[in-house]
Amino acid sequence: MKLDVLIFAAHPDDAELNIGGTICSLTSQGKKVGVIDLTRGEMGTRGTEKSRQKEADKATSIMNLSYRSNLDLGDSILENSKENQRKIIAEVRKTKPTICITGAPHDRHPDHGKSTQLVLDSLFYAGLLKIETDTLEPWRPKHILQYMQDRPFEPDFVFNISDFWDKKKEAMLAFNTQFNVSDAGNEPETYISSPTYFKQLEARARYFGHLAGFEFGEPLKYYNGPAPLNNLDGLLNS
Repeated sequence: MKLDVLIFAAHPDDAELNIGGTICSLTSQGKKVGVIDLTRGEMGTRGTEKSRQKEADKATSIMNLSYRSNLDLGDSILENSKENQRKIIAEVRKTKPTICITGAPHDRHPDHGKSTQLVLDSLFYAGLLKIETDTLEPWRPKHILQYMQDRPFEPDFVFNISDFWDKKKEAMLAFNTQFNVSDAGNEPETYISSPTYFKQLEARARYFGHLAGFEFGEPLKYYNGPAPLNNLDGLLNS
């Protein structure tokens, strides 16, 4: 399988929350997009491994992903180990993405920053010939982007998701044990389960969209350094 874009998420729902609109836009254009969840979110206050998997399956269908895998590296105990790197390297070499998108450099949740560094290291090592993973050939993506999570950063790009906000919202709400829960039932309320959290997400999307001249936008950083240009078609056609 050859993917156009491969996205990494520390937990099931991170991709939907932070880059879901971009995913929906890309798949609507016929791009092949995949998501690698590094953990099962098993340490979350609400829900279970089983319910989170069902929610992820539903969101996968909504976003029309070509590929999704869960590496089960351990929620709250993520380590930047050679063993974990090799699992990510194998996924990168198998799917051969042109672009990889991973999480923010630092964030409120410790797993987010840890997973980002683990992924960045693995993406570099995936291109080294002497690191062997079965019979898969070395592969390194041409471009690496980082999506914003709980804590803001100064973005290099804002992706227009104005036509896909409703689809992103549908994908996020597939995780119905986690978000926008008006009645907590037998499970405790959390920072993200309150309907107020959903309002914050919409406000952020509107804010960054406004900065770029859109109704809704998702902010991204370009990890590789100065963004390469061969022409100005992207700007002329935006």
